[in-house]
Amino acid sequence: MDNFGRARMELDFDQPYLLGPLFGDYDRHLVMIEQRLGVNISARGNRVMIDGEPDAAARARDVLLGLYNRLDQGQDVDGAAVEAVIGMANQPILDGLIAPEVANAPGVMIRTRKKTIVPRSATQTAYMQSLGRDDMIFALGPAGTGKTYLAVAQAVQMLISGQVDRLILSRPAVEAGERLGFLPGDMKEKVDPYLRPLYDALYDMLPTEQVERRIASGEIEIAPIAFMRGRTLSDAFIILDEAQNTTAPQMKMFLTRFGMRSRMVICGDPNQTDLPRGVQSGLNDAVEKLEGIEKLSMIRFSAKDVVRHPLVGKIVEAYEGPGQ
Repeated sequence: MDNFGRARMELDFDQPYLLGPLFGDYDRHLVMIEQRLGVNISARGNRVMIDGEPDAAARARDVLLGLYNRLDQGQDVDGAAVEAVIGMANQPILDGLIAPEVANAPGVMIRTRKKTIVPRSATQTAYMQSLGRDDMIFALGPAGTGKTYLAVAQAVQMLISGQVDRLILSRPAVEAGERLGFLPGDMKEKVDPYLRPLYDALYDMLPTEQVERRIASGEIEIAPIAFMRGRTLSDAFIILDEAQNTTAPQMKMFLTRFGMRSRMVICGDPNQTDLPRGVQSGLNDAVEKLEGIEKLSMIRFSAKDVVRHPLVGKIVEAYEGPGQ
């Protein structure tokens, strides 16, 4: 440390061929780190020098090590990955607990046919651990935090490894009451637009022909919540998306479909219900009633966990700020 309270750190990387993707085209990844953390980064050969305030320099070091380890494990590093690791490094909870390089350990990875998925925030790390451990998980928080995407990824991993026999993906078809009669087309054509995000996540995890074959065979079922009534879902991975738009009776019906050797994930944003005024959200009701039950976990995301464009997190914070 110099007399002005600034720190200078050096990193030596033993695989120079990884430095190109680590730095990015025209060093754009290094520029992102410099701008976000307020440091100066320079490179000579396989050595990187970081200069800045001690805390910022240490975080820049952790970001570079985390990104380098991703590359060493065969994962791609792009602008989104850099933003995600910077975001993780900015969370104090990570200090000494979940550094970026630890977050990329095999224990918190989800592997599907098309990609390997690693956590992009501290809460995602806890969520992915819960997905691999607990029987029922409530994932609560704003859009863009990876709640449904990571649940589908875990479901696909368990299906292709034989841990479950089928996937059941559901959501309320129309915000409050599933009033579909006025829409054109048959039932599938009526509900498919509401289920599109679940299809999109599946196609991101499995080749298209596998998704279509497994849907045709019944291994993957995507349906509105009304189709769950009267069933017992055993040997299955069951996901309910947009759960804030269920009524309390719908949620009770859905939760009691839970069968043996199954896993259930309920995803939703308690602050974004579209139910009519005066109708209690089934998600909020369930959280109040079920908090603290063994083998049932509640994972709460915030705007800081948004992994889309950084502006999305700021928008969420603005809408959820004081007086909102």
